[in-house]
Amino acid sequence: MPKANKIRVLIADDHAILRAGLRMLIDSQQDMCVVAEAQDGIEAVEKVRSAQPDVAILDLTMPRSGGLDAIQHIVSAEPAPHVLLLTMHEDPAYLRTALAAGAAGYVLKKSVDADLLSAIRAVHRGRRYVDSELAGVLVQDALVGKKRKTDSGGRRHVLSERESQVLKLVAEGFSSREIAEHISISTKTVEAYRARFATKLGLKSRAQIVEYALNLGFLSPEKFTSQR
Repeated sequence: MPKANKIRVLIADDHAILRAGLRMLIDSQQDMCVVAEAQDGIEAVEKVRSAQPDVAILDLTMPRSGGLDAIQHIVSAEPAPHVLLLTMHEDPAYLRTALAAGAAGYVLKKSVDADLLSAIRAVHRGRRYVDSELAGVLVQDALVGKKRKTDSGGRRHVLSERESQVLKLVAEGFSSREIAEHISISTKTVEAYRARFATKLGLKSRAQIVEYALNLGFLSPEKFTSQR
């Protein structure tokens, strides 16, 4: 296939050996080729503008700037490539945040071979692609979406104003000490609020707190990226 007709791919990952392996895999396909590489999100944004790829593959976490930081800049480019995240993070909260920020696909690094190639082709055709291990998350979201909209207002009002404030700051990645300094209360009081909202909402882990904050609009994709 002439190079002009191939799917043009950018690879952004801070590990040179992984980039080399991905380039070899992609360039071995008749219908795609690598046109640029980047070692962080900032460089990826620059390379998107100069190389104009059809698909940008981004690692979720990289030095200086990760994939989530770069997504919104990339999808606003002209022409805008389809963004595909390649990551080790299996937490559904990362998946939801990535899709909300504008990513078209999400693939786990442990599934990199056949799944990555299928994902590149799918997002290039304008489809969404989610790793099979996480696809059930989106199905479940669709099934409970109506119920969540109905319930979320009521659950929000279960919390006091201060509990909601502490929950949001916890989700943003602040420690109890930092929260105490930020809102001028003691660390012990912050811990009390954390225990109280966790009991009220049945949140047992940090991932659940982040997911809850995202679902209710307490936490934006921009804020979420700052806690990595």
